[in-house]
Amino acid sequence: MSSEHSHPHITPIKIYLAVFATLIAGTWLTYWVAYKDFGWLNTPVAMAIAIVKAGVVVLYFMHVKWQSKLTMLYAAGGFVWLLTLFAFTLQDYFTRSWLPVYE
Repeated sequence: MSSEHSHPHITPIKIYLAVFATLIAGTWLTYWVAYKDFGWLNTPVAMAIAIVKAGVVVLYFMHVKWQSKLTMLYAAGGFVWLLTLFAFTLQDYFTRSWLPVYE
């Protein structure tokens, strides 16, 4: 095993406190948005908040921020795969013949 990358990364407690504050703020923002009517933007706004919170968790709690570029590529690939699954699901949903046609 190579000795140049054998030491673990130590994250300062202030980073964890900042991440905690960010996640709490994101949770409160999610709660606030749930009671507002943004019309058709309700789901995209909620998904955007969830994606930001998930990104913070992946970067800091899973230590992806301090890992190699290959690890970052795999983590980004997971998000790309999730977006691909959402795209195929929405494509199927929007092309259903039983949906009413709004003109």
